[in-house]
Order: sequence, then C-alpha cells, then structure tokens
Amino acid sequence: MPTIECIYNLILLQLGWSGVTLLIVVIITGGLTFFFSYYNRFGSKSLIEQNLKLEEKSNKLSLQLMEKSIELSKVEETLHSTQDQLIQSEKMASLGQLTAGIAHEIQNPLNFVNNFSELSAELLDELSDSLSNKEKENIINDIKQNLNKIAFHGKRADSIVKGMLQLSRTAPVVKQTTDINKLVEEFFILAYHGMRAKDPGFNCTMEKHLSSNLPEVKIIPQDVSRVILNIFNNSFYSVDERSKIEGKDYRPKVSISTKQLNGNITVTIRDNGKGIAEDLRSKIFDPFFTTKPTGKGTGLGLSISKDIIEKGHNGNIQLDSKTGEYTEFIITLPI
Repeated sequence: MPTIECIYNLILLQLGWSGVTLLIVVIITGGLTFFFSYYNRFGSKSLIEQNLKLEEKSNKLSLQLMEKSIELSKVEETLHSTQDQLIQSEKMASLGQLTAGIAHEIQNPLNFVNNFSELSAELLDELSDSLSNKEKENIINDIKQNLNKIAFHGKRADSIVKGMLQLSRTAPVVKQTTDINKLVEEFFILAYHGMRAKDPGFNCTMEKHLSSNLPEVKIIPQDVSRVILNIFNNSFYSVDERSKIEGKDYRPKVSISTKQLNGNITVTIRDNGKGIAEDLRSKIFDPFFTTKPTGKGTGLGLSISKDIIEKGHNGNIQLDSKTGEYTEFIITLPI
C-alpha cells in the first residue's frame, strides 16, 4: 500500500512544483467555498434564530421592567401618603399633649379678667354712694387700672389661642416679622404645662437667658413654634426619664437662651436629662428614628424640625450631647 510520502512524490513528479502549488490553491479555494456555502445555509439561519430568541427575551425583560416600574410607582405613592399621614399624626400628637397645658395657661389670664371685672363692678357700685371727690377720683383711677389689666390679660389669652390656631394650620403661609424671645418663652411655658398635665408629679427647674436686644426676624411662626415645641417636649421627657431612674437626688433642669451672633439669631435649648449615646447622634435627624420606646414617638419630629429650619428658613440646627449628662440643640436663624 503506497504511503502518503509516495503519493506526494508521485504528484510532484507528474505535476511539478507549479502544479502542486496550483493544486493547493484549488483545494484551499474549494474548502473556503464549501465553508461559506455551509455557513450561509446553516450559520446565518442559526444567527437569525438566535437574534429572534434574544429579541423575544429582550421584549419579555422590557415588559417585566415596565411592570416593576408601575409597581414601584404605586409603592412610592403609598409611601408618600403614609409619610403625610405620619407627619400629621406627629403634629396632632404634639397638639394633643398640649391640650391640658393650653387650658391651664389660658385659665390664668381669664381668671384675671373675671376677677378685675368683678372688682370694677364693685367699685362702680361704690361710686353711686355719696363719697368725697377725692374718694371718687381714687375709685375711678382703680377702675382704669383694672380695665388696663383686663385688656392685657385678654390679649394674652387671645395670643395663646391665635398661636395654637397657627400651629394647627396646614395651608401654605408667608413669613412674618416675629419676636423670637416672645415665641420661645410662650412655648416653653406651654410645653411645661403640657408635661405637668400628663404627669402631675413632674417638676423641673426652668431657666431663661434671653437677650434683651434681639432684632425681630422674618419666619413662619407656626413652623418654628413646632420645632421649639418638639425640642421642649423631648427635653422634658428626657429629664423626667432620668428623674425616674435617679430619684430625689437628681434635679431636672431645662434652659432656653437666645443671642445675636454674626448676623444670626441662635436659640439654644439645653437639658440635663439622659443624654444621647454617641453612636445614635448621627441618626437623630433621620426620618422614623427615635430613641423613645415603641409607641412613645413616631421618629418624625426632629426630621421635620430639620427640614423646617434648614430648608424653610435657610438656617441650621445642631445637636450636642453627652450620655448621662446633657443634651443641647442649637437653632440658628438668619436675620
């Protein structure tokens, strides 16, 4: 049987080098022709089928993505709705806590109004008696003083009611020129009485260091009041919790101070309560985060407060605290 080498030598002998080269070219050309013919018949068909499959998969994926997008939109709408409800709930919870305190605070000026009204009526009865001109003049002066006191305490009660009505409004409002000292002092008292109404045994030293020469600032009073009220509520809650732990040796204290600094007004609220752990301070303004037990808070109060001060008033709110010693919130508002 002839070997490959014999066949090769035979072909080379018969055809010569040029013939062998030509034969190689013919074989390569024929092989390439066969390959492309096969590829065109079967390879292109396979590619078309793969493209069709890929297109089908792409369509299915697009449809799934569209469905997921619709689902996410619905979830987002639900979350927005839930957040609005929680914000309103937080707002109403603060108002609810103040109800008894407000009633107590309004009762004081109303008692003055009633007492001075009765006293004035008695003085008018005395005028009808035969008195000397000097005595009548004294009575008339007393009545005038009483009327001034009635007007003062009537306006005080009216301002409290108006302040609470503003706090409960939801419609957009414009900024108003406001006396910060008056605002923080009023809500300091209201928050304290609200805490006392909730826990009649609660006692706390209240310190005020209010700068006497502060300029008035343009703010949305009901929004800033909400921030102040929320922080006061947190402060009173914190000192009350520490008081329950440490007992009679502990002296709870909450203080408020205001001052003008570098074109801003700063409001500092400080308590000597439980303090906030270092690992929690970075989260304290996050939505839904709270250091209170379940059911004691929604975790939205400080988040809303931060938005009100920083986004609504171009100000700043900062926290400083030391566990077991104090917590301090510093609110900065531009003049």
